[in-house]
Amino acid sequence: MRCAIMDDYQHAALSMADWSRLEGRVAMTPFHDHLDDEDALVERLSGFDVIVIMRERTAFPASLLSRLPQLKLLITSGMRNAAVDLEAAHAQGITVCGTDSHPAPPAELAWALILGLARHLPAEHHHFTTNGPWQSTVGMTLAGRTLGIVGLGKIGTRMARIAKAFDMEVMAWSEHLTPARCEEAGVTFAESKKALMGASDIISIHLVLSARTHHLIDRQALEWMSPSSLLINTSRADIVDQTALIDALKEGRIKGAGLDVFEQEPLPLDHPLRRLPNVLATPHLGYVSDTNYRTWFGQAIENIEAWLSGTPIRRL
Repeated sequence: MRCAIMDDYQHAALSMADWSRLEGRVAMTPFHDHLDDEDALVERLSGFDVIVIMRERTAFPASLLSRLPQLKLLITSGMRNAAVDLEAAHAQGITVCGTDSHPAPPAELAWALILGLARHLPAEHHHFTTNGPWQSTVGMTLAGRTLGIVGLGKIGTRMARIAKAFDMEVMAWSEHLTPARCEEAGVTFAESKKALMGASDIISIHLVLSARTHHLIDRQALEWMSPSSLLINTSRADIVDQTALIDALKEGRIKGAGLDVFEQEPLPLDHPLRRLPNVLATPHLGYVSDTNYRTWFGQAIENIEAWLSGTPIRRL
């Protein structure tokens, strides 16, 4: 039996778990590049019984699944993956399983982006290593400022706790958020999206992408923000209207953006977000951490073992 490990960009998959447990039963083949073309994916994957995928790096719509008749088990990191057509997979008899995931790594990266923007770290580091000016910027003090959190789930709640350690005020809003939930988390309940956007110095997004949250942060929402405010998105790119965000950044209607997610990944080399001086961006690293990788690949092995024994676990 053959198993493909997709999009192993960092050549990390085989070193993050004990795959020898499957020796003699399953042959592992990691792929370190990314393919978008469906024909190329079919050519690569047609001989595999099991495929392990990383988040939504490679989509598995019905059209692709139907061309992989040998596929019997599909494992995704995390317990949800919008890029997999679960209905089509189930109809085709494919077992789909997930893994646990940790909220700490994406929250930590969001704070790295906040701190990098607030203290102009990319520009100052560049000047430091190129013999540029000594002290060329004035940073933003976080203490006393307001962090506005869009979505108060596991990651959003963690963001709020860290903000309090910086002596920040914290507000939160989402469509179904309640004052009681905010009180439980020790944050101020924002009565509306407009109230949150207008009162916050930094907006950080922590929502699941859905039809309801698609372009939730639209041109109007960006106009409610202060020209001195920052927008942080480590959640999903399509929650923010990208065209409106680029316009706001170009026109100085917000001070900057920290971004880890993009509508197209990898981001094209000529994309304007690569060139804007008030953007601090990372290539979707929020979940890319040692603890997550050990959990994901370790549980992928458990999923394969359970499936081989006829008792699949963590089914989606």
